[in-house]
Amino acid sequence: MCDAFGIVNFETANVNIKGLGDYRPVSAFSFLGRYRLVDFPISNMSNSGINHIKVLVKSNPRSLVEHLGTGRHYNINSKRGKLHILPAASLDDKDFYNTDVNALMYNLNTIEDISQKYVVLAPSHMVYRQDFSKLLDIHMESGADITMLYQNVDNAKEAFIDCDVVNLNKQKGLLSLERNRGNAKARAISLETYVLSKELFITLVKKAANTSSLYWFRDIVNDMCTELDIRGVAHRGFVACINDFQSYYKGNMELLDYDKGEDLFDDNWPFYTRTNDSCPTQYYKDIVVRHSIISNGCTIEGNVINSVIGRGVEVKKGAVIENSVILPGAVIGENVHINNVVVDKRARIVNKKEVCSVSEHPLYVKRNDKI
Repeated sequence: MCDAFGIVNFETANVNIKGLGDYRPVSAFSFLGRYRLVDFPISNMSNSGINHIKVLVKSNPRSLVEHLGTGRHYNINSKRGKLHILPAASLDDKDFYNTDVNALMYNLNTIEDISQKYVVLAPSHMVYRQDFSKLLDIHMESGADITMLYQNVDNAKEAFIDCDVVNLNKQKGLLSLERNRGNAKARAISLETYVLSKELFITLVKKAANTSSLYWFRDIVNDMCTELDIRGVAHRGFVACINDFQSYYKGNMELLDYDKGEDLFDDNWPFYTRTNDSCPTQYYKDIVVRHSIISNGCTIEGNVINSVIGRGVEVKKGAVIENSVILPGAVIGENVHINNVVVDKRARIVNKKEVCSVSEHPLYVKRNDKI
């Protein structure tokens, strides 16, 4: 049992996923066919012994609320555990003042009533595996005011753009946070994950709100790095930051690589999600299915190569799907060829026989659209 509660934060204003973000919050995005992005931080918390979890949401809450339900599928302790959704003061995604600090201030009474001594704040748009109980132990042993998680990367010129870069001294103390503008290849990227005492957390939230109506929590952390002992801890392993359409596509595609998938998934560290009662996928004769992730409830009459297929997708006879992400309920018609495409939920591609692009610029087919 971990003496901490968890907060799953919503994405910052720098996260903008075209098309997909029009219909649901980033935390509710389908990922790898069967998961939602919010499943990863909640599962990390649940597996770490954190049974009191708050999920912040700032826009389009319906799909997220429906997916989370009571939270029972996350293996949260049924007697002492709780999973609550904390809405922002305004559920308008275009609201200029819709920051995590303002959302936390709006729900401050709920947070003050929590009995746990520490808080783990984690983002909803980053996919990684982390034992937060070990991170909490490191935090307590170090005596630091705040412990934050970061990842050393060597592709910061083309990836993790607009993410926070962590500038550390030789003792791993935080000097400053800045935005990654793609100016250097090797960078320490913040995973926007913080461990600190509940008392300090509330103090910083109030200070941020008094400093500026537009402050995010990362802004007050950056302001306080000269006054507080803020230390970085390096994360090792797979990380996907979903902060634009290209990174969403790439994150799905990368996990088709067996080594990267094995790095993220572990038999002793399950990622939980809401399950659907549907039949196994049906595969017809004389088709090719290779190097793909295919969810249950699908009907596959065509060829699927190097793709991620969500639940209940229909692939008609003669269709060819390559290097694509197909969200649940979509229909790919007879003799249709798609390549490097993200097809949103319940879209139908039946009349247009070829929808192709390149991996650097994948195409997007809108939700419920018919082509």
